[in-house]
Amino acid sequence: MPGRRNPATRAARLLRIGMALMLLFAAALFIAPAEAQTAPAATPAASAPATAVPAASQPLPSVNVGNIGGEPVSMPLQVLLLMTAITLLPAALLGLTAFTRIIIVLGLLRQALGTGQTPSNQVLLALALFLTAMVMMPVFDQAWVTAISPYLNDQMEFRQAWSAALEPFRGFMLAQIRENDLMTFAGLSGTGPYASPQDVPFGVLAASFLTSELKTAFEIAFLIYIPFVIIDLVVASVLMSMGMMMLSPMMISAPFKILLFVLVDGWVLVVGSLAASFNT
Repeated sequence: MPGRRNPATRAARLLRIGMALMLLFAAALFIAPAEAQTAPAATPAASAPATAVPAASQPLPSVNVGNIGGEPVSMPLQVLLLMTAITLLPAALLGLTAFTRIIIVLGLLRQALGTGQTPSNQVLLALALFLTAMVMMPVFDQAWVTAISPYLNDQMEFRQAWSAALEPFRGFMLAQIRENDLMTFAGLSGTGPYASPQDVPFGVLAASFLTSELKTAFEIAFLIYIPFVIIDLVVASVLMSMGMMMLSPMMISAPFKILLFVLVDGWVLVVGSLAASFNT
């Protein structure tokens, strides 16, 4: 009909109107701040003249500084030190705690079960972090009581607090280190032999602790692998005897592995054995 508008024409017209409104709104957003900046400031009403304060009597701006060894440290340097410490936290978590042994054992357990990416990496990391916190809690408590709390209460200088905070970690790492690993790194660094455990440099101690943790983790994983390997061998032998050589033994043995792991309450056994494997 001639008096009836085309729906396509009406939609195009509405689209043009909407775009025009958006352009006007954007122009208002950009023009309003510019006008506010160029507009002259309104002169205040006449009032009593303010009394000028001499520059010498005005208080100087105070700058919050910290003290390290009795020497003042500016706020930017404090922020830099804090950011550096936060950056080094993952390395400290790997090299100074029980996290390395726990995450390796959990990862190899997942491979032994043959479940692919189940449980996921996030689940394994969360479990490893919680278990690490539980194992390291006595060490953290001792470091808090002997170093961190006195430093926060201004009862100890930074260097003394740092040395006192490292002592619980030194004791924990020395309890896990194998003598062969310690002697190897002592020979590489040219600093051995040592008269007492306190004479061991912290770098040698951390490297020896990390290699000892790797060895212990693989030993535990080997013991975990044995029953699952036996299941794989039995399933493969049965399939060979039935002539099903084209069928993957891993696909058949995976349900039996999961069933065995659930029946023996495997997660509790693994977590309990891991927590008990640390010498504290």
